[in-house]
Amino acid sequence: VVKLLLEKNTDVNAQGGMFGNALQAASFGGNEQVVRLLLERNAYVNTQGGVYNNALQAASSGGHKQVVKLLLDKNADVNAQGGGYYGNALQAASEGGHEQVVKLLLEKNADVNAQGGKYGNALQAAS
Repeated sequence: VVKLLLEKNTDVNAQGGMFGNALQAASFGGNEQVVRLLLERNAYVNTQGGVYNNALQAASSGGHKQVVKLLLDKNADVNAQGGGYYGNALQAASEGGHEQVVKLLLEKNADVNAQGGKYGNALQAAS
């Protein structure tokens, strides 16, 4: 369905709704195929908005390692801060106990002391 809509020149970066944009929604759902398709259509990987603030935080909150890796490979900002529920992707992954995603984010130099969000920092989120 996404492909059909994109073929009709849908704005891949349209903002609004709970997730802020289609990339964040697909990332939250762990839908790697749709994430890849949206990125191929030039979806902005670091756009902020919605409940999870950005696609990387959305994917991290669900423990979707392959989607997180794909977003990071497309230069998602591992330390992006914002007004979402979590302060950053590391907090989102830590709160969910997603060890493999936490390791991946740390390998990409996620700031373990970054402040923000409901939990304040990643250690509190994990505790």
